[in-house]
Amino acid sequence: MILVAPSILSADFAFLLDEVKRMEKAGADWLHVDVMDGHFVPNITMGPLVLHALKSKVELFMDVHLMVERPQDFLLPFNEAGAQLITVHVEASPHLHRVIQSIKNMGCQAGVALNPATPLGSLQYVLEELDLVLLMTVNPGFGGQRFIQAVVPKIRELAREKERRGLTFKIQVDGGINKETAPIVVEAGADVLVAGSAIFNNREPNALIHAFKLLPQPEKGV
Repeated sequence: MILVAPSILSADFAFLLDEVKRMEKAGADWLHVDVMDGHFVPNITMGPLVLHALKSKVELFMDVHLMVERPQDFLLPFNEAGAQLITVHVEASPHLHRVIQSIKNMGCQAGVALNPATPLGSLQYVLEELDLVLLMTVNPGFGGQRFIQAVVPKIRELAREKERRGLTFKIQVDGGINKETAPIVVEAGADVLVAGSAIFNNREPNALIHAFKLLPQPEKGV
C-alpha cells in the first residue's frame, strides 16, 4: 500500500498543531517536514524546535527533508528533536556516504533527495546504504508548483534498478502531487507520496489520502 506524507510546507502556520492533527486524523502515514535555509533554496521555513514541539503531540512518523547547505550540521539537532528519517540532497553533500553513515549511526533512517535535473548516477555507489530515495518533481523551495513530467522516466528507471539489485529502499516523490499526477508516479514505481496543497487545502483530506493509498502499484518485473 502507498504511504502518504503530507508536506507541512502547505499547512496554515497560524494553526500548525491543529493542521498536523487534522492530517493524522485523516489517515496520513508520515509528516513531511520541509527544512529550508534560504541558501540551498530561496526560502526559509523551520528548525528543530518546531519538530520537537509537534513530535510530542502526534504519532505520525517524522520525515525530515533537509533542503539546506551543510546538511551535516543539522543532523544531530533534528535527530534529537524526533526525526525518524532524515533526507539530504546529493547536490548539497560532497561527502554523501559520510553523511548517510552519520544519519544511520544516530539510529535514524537515511534518505537522499535528487533535484529534477540531477541524474540517478549520482546515487550509484550509495543505493545499498539507503532507506529512501526522494525524487523531486518540482524544483525545491516553494509549495504549489507545477509537476515536472520529465521526471517520470527517472522514477521508472530507479524502480527498475531497485528491483534488479534486490534493494528495499522506498521511492518517495515530492512536487505537484495531486489526484491527477499521483497515479502517474505510482505506476512508475513510487512508494511514498508527498503532497502539500492538494491535501492541506482539501476540505475532506481523508478521502484523498485514502484514494492515494489504494492506487494500484506495478507488478514486479514489469
